[in-house]
Amino acid sequence: MKKIILTIVSIGLLFVAAIGILSSKETEQTTTELLKTEYSKKPVSSADHSKFSILKQNFNSPQKVTKACISCHTESSKEIMKSNHWNWERPEYIKGRGIVYLGKKNAINNFCIGVEGNEESCAKCHIGYGMSNANTFSYNDETNIDCLVCHDNTETYTKAPEKGGAPVSTLDLSNIAQHVGKPSRSNCGVCHFFGGGGNNVKHGDLEKSLFDANKDVDVHMGVDGSKLECVECHKTEHHNISGKMYSLSSMNRNRATCEECHTENPHEDAILNKHTLKVACQTCHIPTYSKVNATKTTWDWSTAGKLRDGKPYEIDDADGNHTYLSIKGSFTWGKNLKPDYIWFNGTANHYLLGDTIPDTTHTLVLNKLNGSYTDRNSKIIPVKIHTARQPFDQVNKMLIQPKLFAEKNGEGAFWKDFNWQTASKIGMENIGLPFSGKISFIKTEMYWPVNHMVSSKENTVQCTECHTSNGGRLEKLKDFYMPARDKNLIIDYAGTGMLVLSLLGIVTHASLRIISSRKRKAKAKNGK
Repeated sequence: MKKIILTIVSIGLLFVAAIGILSSKETEQTTTELLKTEYSKKPVSSADHSKFSILKQNFNSPQKVTKACISCHTESSKEIMKSNHWNWERPEYIKGRGIVYLGKKNAINNFCIGVEGNEESCAKCHIGYGMSNANTFSYNDETNIDCLVCHDNTETYTKAPEKGGAPVSTLDLSNIAQHVGKPSRSNCGVCHFFGGGGNNVKHGDLEKSLFDANKDVDVHMGVDGSKLECVECHKTEHHNISGKMYSLSSMNRNRATCEECHTENPHEDAILNKHTLKVACQTCHIPTYSKVNATKTTWDWSTAGKLRDGKPYEIDDADGNHTYLSIKGSFTWGKNLKPDYIWFNGTANHYLLGDTIPDTTHTLVLNKLNGSYTDRNSKIIPVKIHTARQPFDQVNKMLIQPKLFAEKNGEGAFWKDFNWQTASKIGMENIGLPFSGKISFIKTEMYWPVNHMVSSKENTVQCTECHTSNGGRLEKLKDFYMPARDKNLIIDYAGTGMLVLSLLGIVTHASLRIISSRKRKAKAKNGK
């Protein structure tokens, strides 16, 4: 009897799946074609900057380029000075804290830890010039805005290392200023692909391969696919760019979402559309990340400071990834990784400078992403989880932001003098926080939502990768019942019973129709 029931159920499921595939094909192709048509129309600039006489001068400083820009774009500087790209902070609401100003100024990460005291190095990815101190930098000086870092279309503009955001001194600023336009993937990627000290270190789904990737790496950005630029999804209004990193964001606002193009019901198949109520698009459409180059998965600061013959050294793996650096410690890397999965409602909490750690025996999550199955706003999303061991003050029970960068030895910077005591003391003094002198290392985690490296529909996560009782992708999410993964005799028997009854009802109805039809035909024949 059991074999008969399973056979009937299997036939029924195959029948339903076949109908879904046949009915959805035409609609999905139509939607895809409409989107391709829309985004294939690339914008054409209405201005030729090479004809502007004000840009034909020999600029001896980048600030003079900015003055020339804002002489025409009179309101742009005001818009930029309201942005988080400029201020390195923005007002955010965090549950339990209220309104806080959150950004690079006061959030700690578990990569290079923090920017304050290290601005000369970190400001290479600031859209300004002259940042040697984040607290004393003049955020009201519009001439220090770096227009070219976002609008250079020559792909020659480069920031100098450890110069507080200044460009390389040998650049032809006049030529670059005459060839500016809408930001390209190169403008965005030069910072966002290399955050954390190298290619693909932080995100795992944002790296240099995306400069000219094929559609197997990312179906949207592939040069043989849709060839979308970053700003086509991260839409911008008055220099306010949609889409924020949850390493530095706590609120579900001004997001860049898949639904903006693909709608809330992108599938013809009703079952798949019902999944979108609780499953984010990325969960199925990004089966793996870090497809081309490896991403950093762990960072152990406690091993930093070792020297050979009195000098710092490095150890690299076969692919050239650092597995040890005297200045930073030990690392592990991964490539073609399956994401972890969590519930997420779009809001987050953050560890901020000076926060007391309630329990130093447990892992400290630096950016807790909120959500649960019972939260109506939550969906399952894919994430990269980066773990680290980083310094903290045993007595004051707070993370330490050490002084890392200096131009020369003897200034107390760890990357020059390799002394945790001195680097911690100076670093905490720089941010106005106490330091007991007692240093230990604590395990921390950061959660990075995976949004890029989207696969085509043919290469999405298959149903059985989640709906399985043996090592499925969602095996760690235990707060809800999933068919084929979880066992519940009442639900299993009830579901099987309903399916069998439904199929029997269909067979019975069809049989009665056939019998009735034959009776009518026989009656009509006898009537003749």
